[in-house]
Amino acid sequence: MATHTQTDPRAILGVALPDRYLTPDDIAEIFEVPKETVYQWRKKRTGPPGFRIGKHLRYDPADVLAHVAERKSTGQDDAA
Repeated sequence: MATHTQTDPRAILGVALPDRYLTPDDIAEIFEVPKETVYQWRKKRTGPPGFRIGKHLRYDPADVLAHVAERKSTGQDDAA
């Protein structure tokens, strides 16, 4: 019977994500981009999906990892 090995999701980004919902500042730090870029990604729907808790924008670490994995697997590369 074949065994299925699964890569540690944290290895996708090369960083350990916190065990909490992420803020736009966290996303900017993780991807080493200005916070304004994070807001542009959201506006253009090109970045990881976020959600609102009241007036606060948050990102689920699992969604961020899934977004990066999808981008890597499809070879998407946005020219900014």
